[in-house]
Amino acid sequence: MEFRISSSSCSSRTLHCRRYGVSLAGEMVRHNSYRLHCTFSHSASTSLRNAHLSVIMYSHGSESLIKQAREIQDSELQKFYSRLVKLLQGKELGHETVDSLQRLHLILSANKYIRTASEEASVAPLLPSEQFQVLSSAVLRETLPPAAHSGNYSQENIVQLNSHAAALLLSQAGSRADVSSLCSQLLRGLESHHVTLLSKKLVDWLRYASILQGGGASSGGFFTGPRSRQSFTEDQWMNVFSFSALRHWLLTYHSVSNGNGTADTAHRLQLSLSLSHSHSFSNDDRSEVDGSVVSMVSATSSSSRLLPPKERLREKSFQYCQRLIEQSDRKAHKKSDADLQKACLVEAVCILDCVCEEDASLVFRAFPCIKALFGRLSSDLSFARVLLPIAQFYLNHGEIAAVDCGLVWALVFGRFPAELFNDPFLAHELLRFLRLNLESLQLRVPQYTHSFPNLLKFLAWDSPAVVDDFVDLLPSLVTAGTAVELLHTLLDLPCLSATLVLQVRSTCLPISEQSGRGLLSLDAFRSPSFRGLFLFLLRGEAGSGDTIDRLSTLHELLVETADWPRVVQCAQTVPVLLHIFFNTVITVADEKLLAHLILVMLERSSLLLNIPKYNKEIHRVFSSHLLRLCKLHPSLVWVLGEYLSVSCDSRCSVTLITACFEALEAVLFEITSSAPPPGADCPAPRVVTTLMSALAKLASRSHDLIPRGGSVAWCSDEEDLVAIVTRGEELWSLLKAPGVAQSVLTPPAH
Repeated sequence: MEFRISSSSCSSRTLHCRRYGVSLAGEMVRHNSYRLHCTFSHSASTSLRNAHLSVIMYSHGSESLIKQAREIQDSELQKFYSRLVKLLQGKELGHETVDSLQRLHLILSANKYIRTASEEASVAPLLPSEQFQVLSSAVLRETLPPAAHSGNYSQENIVQLNSHAAALLLSQAGSRADVSSLCSQLLRGLESHHVTLLSKKLVDWLRYASILQGGGASSGGFFTGPRSRQSFTEDQWMNVFSFSALRHWLLTYHSVSNGNGTADTAHRLQLSLSLSHSHSFSNDDRSEVDGSVVSMVSATSSSSRLLPPKERLREKSFQYCQRLIEQSDRKAHKKSDADLQKACLVEAVCILDCVCEEDASLVFRAFPCIKALFGRLSSDLSFARVLLPIAQFYLNHGEIAAVDCGLVWALVFGRFPAELFNDPFLAHELLRFLRLNLESLQLRVPQYTHSFPNLLKFLAWDSPAVVDDFVDLLPSLVTAGTAVELLHTLLDLPCLSATLVLQVRSTCLPISEQSGRGLLSLDAFRSPSFRGLFLFLLRGEAGSGDTIDRLSTLHELLVETADWPRVVQCAQTVPVLLHIFFNTVITVADEKLLAHLILVMLERSSLLLNIPKYNKEIHRVFSSHLLRLCKLHPSLVWVLGEYLSVSCDSRCSVTLITACFEALEAVLFEITSSAPPPGADCPAPRVVTTLMSALAKLASRSHDLIPRGGSVAWCSDEEDLVAIVTRGEELWSLLKAPGVAQSVLTPPAH
């Protein structure tokens, strides 16, 4: 370390520290009108605190003392430094150390040029005694080292800095950039120190709380009410507050790895196994073999003291939550108590999930507790808000523990949406759970993509509240295996909405309305003759069929529901979802599947629930995406020739057929009339033959339409040329015999 003194370095540094025997007036030394005389008064009757450095003006002895300090040789000074360092490193810091620090300060104050000292002196401000912190800080404050000197304080030392050393460190900054860097280091150090202290306090607040309530009455305020006669001790309140803040604390301050990954994990695993061992064979605790959930505080308290504060808080949090879950089997008698119990269970399971994310070795200790809780609550859907965090725990850790998660997903994707579709809180929580875990669900839970008939019940019941969720979720439900059935289901969403309303009315309301007018749709819902139609709409998972045969019958039964608010709102969301569906399906489907989807579009365009504006909006969506599909896969144009017929749809008039014929003919003419630009690929022969076939089919349905041939001189491949010419000759031969052409090119629907 280099100690530097300049005429400006002490111009404003007058430090008075009489509390610990130091009075430094550096500025007086730098003016001719002042002289410094240093006397050290020590006697048996006076203590170290009475040692003082006094300033005497115009003293001739002071000049001699300063002169001696300036003339000290480097070799002598180094010996002095070495002796001081040994004193600082000793177990006890006594009078001699104080005297040496004072002399060193005098020497440095009297010199205006560089002095070199051992780097060990820089740790003096970190000494535990505040007396030595003040003295050593005063010594170092008289120096102005290079800016790089601040690097001597490692992150570990920064954490240990006291107020004196921190102020000293900042005062040594050589530039604004140095100040910024040092402030950042100090703040990180203070934060780490703060986190460590609070982690220790949280452990105490969680572990120690009085069993009996306080005797004093409530003083009123926010907590006044029926329970105002109760009161709690301070440690009980701190226990409650600590548990409430625990998960946020762990997520905020305990999620960052300390960089010692492998060794730290091995150490924690070994310690965890030892804790589990001591728990399993404790005389006070029951065995874990039978899956019981017990408290482990007494069995592991001695072992957990070996852990650092961060790991110890994690261990105590784990034990606290296990104990809370164990005690939750006590039935609450009031609704408010039941709600509080559920909230505490949610928090406890989330904290267990959090600590297991940080330390995988805790998973095996946590699962018996979680499995027991799931087994106890799964039959009671009033605990749905607790069961969702349990499902999150299974999703995060089930693969590590190699446990069967089938029952969990049967509940989440089965009973929850089927029976609680009209619970807004559950709808929000479940859909949020799906959005946050989309990637994991797609990879690990095959039931997810097949559960869309059930999940869409949330949308059918309350479309405005959840449509944003399904905008995010829908692409993950579109696969090659679900695309066709999902398209039918989206088109039937208004029917599903009406059916859910009928289901609720069937169980909660009288058969007829208050006006006395019976609901035909409700009668149909209750009728065994139509029960199959409604059960298909209410199915829980995909795979039982793409759609039903009697869609027109279903639409007739639901005709009076077309103006119900829920049905109308649901119908308004379908076009948006269809756009998302088609934008996604082109990324996962092959040409064969896309052809199938086009057939569904053509079929369902006339099989929709008759809601004002609904059919028109669906046709607009179909038109835009049909055009897009044909652009991406031109061979799909054959669909127009195949299905643009009055036998398929009564709306296919001669005018419509003629307009489509002219458009396709123009396309074919553009392709065949000119050679492609240099370097560009020639049109695919299949595109040409498909267009020719489509034109021939349309021409067979109107005698006024006559296809015209063109030159194919641009086709350089002989095999392709033969295929195009052969197809043209075949079609031309058929069209010469209109009766034959119609029977061949427009076969019966079957």
